[in-house]
Amino acid sequence: MVKTGAERLLTDENLLSLIKNRKWALICHQASVDSNANHLFDLVCADDSLRPQRLLVPEHGLFGEQLYMEAVEDVFHERLQVPVSSLYGNTFESLTPKAHHLDGLDLLVFDLQDVGARYYTYLATMTMAMEACSKAKIQFVVLDRPNPIGGALIEGNIPLPTLKSFVSYLPVPNRHGMTAGEIAKFVRDQQKMDLELTVIPCKGWDRRKLWPETGLPFVPPSPNIPTWETALVYPGMCLLEGTNISEGRGTTMPFFLFGAPWITNPTRLVEELNSQNLAGVRFRETAFTPSHDKGANSSCKGAQLIVTDSEQFRPLVTGLVIIATIFANYPDDFALRTDTYEFVDDVPALDLLLGDSSLREALLNGVPGVEIARRMRDGRRDFIAIRERYLLYR
Repeated sequence: MVKTGAERLLTDENLLSLIKNRKWALICHQASVDSNANHLFDLVCADDSLRPQRLLVPEHGLFGEQLYMEAVEDVFHERLQVPVSSLYGNTFESLTPKAHHLDGLDLLVFDLQDVGARYYTYLATMTMAMEACSKAKIQFVVLDRPNPIGGALIEGNIPLPTLKSFVSYLPVPNRHGMTAGEIAKFVRDQQKMDLELTVIPCKGWDRRKLWPETGLPFVPPSPNIPTWETALVYPGMCLLEGTNISEGRGTTMPFFLFGAPWITNPTRLVEELNSQNLAGVRFRETAFTPSHDKGANSSCKGAQLIVTDSEQFRPLVTGLVIIATIFANYPDDFALRTDTYEFVDDVPALDLLLGDSSLREALLNGVPGVEIARRMRDGRRDFIAIRERYLLYR
């Protein structure tokens, strides 16, 4: 069984000295658990010598109650007797720890379960916290966790600096193939941060391991990532957030179901998708009625994505092909999402997710999804070489 950074911290007296009888705060959520599914915040708050001064929580809150882009409020946790401060409010400024969050601290500890995709916001939260600690001259500690979709494969491009946002905050590909600890080391050097950084790596994890091979319990890190398989499809299916196609939010199978009320011939759609023979995936016709989000309370015709081979499956090209195929069949009904998306109101959401407006333009000019994925690959060569310096696992 893989031993996470959090579990190593709690079972090694030398590591435990980092927090014992010190003033510290913890960035955590419900997926911050040990191998027995005990919450890290419960374990440290049960011992006065380990108790943090406060908990800081990301998008979705401590227990994943808030949906995406829903503000999280500051609360006082009565049972734990500790303040819980939000790192996801109503403004972009709310995403960074405030001065009073860090006042008097010796260190800030980060323990969030990421899912391996650039747009998943937890590593942006980590980076913003690192930037705040650098300014405040406070040590930053990362308790590392496995990348649930493995660390051997990389997909996508590096986002343009002009499109930097909460979902494109890091200069890494869509599927980056790194852990939080590795990203932290990479970001500190790339941004030339003056920061005392400590990473406690996992033990027993290697880059080829997908989540089931870790032996660890999978706790949903957010409401719409209920299983590790959802994390696997997310790097591609999240792109649908930038369109008026439902990505299955408001159903029991988010990111596996996709469709829209205006898709009138799902049979043909599925035939076209399957005819492209994408690796490790098949599609079947279906219909669903979301309880909320896009298509709420309306019958959406579309398809279910079925992963047939986790190792061969490429989520990013799959998501691009889905969008391109639906657009080709329904050009008058398809639309980009143009409302405020992760605090940005003047750029289409798909541009923020792709990190390059020219890719969206190519997609909507009929360039096949497979070709778009190839173009994205060309833009990450330098990253792959640089990335090697920061890998903690082989």
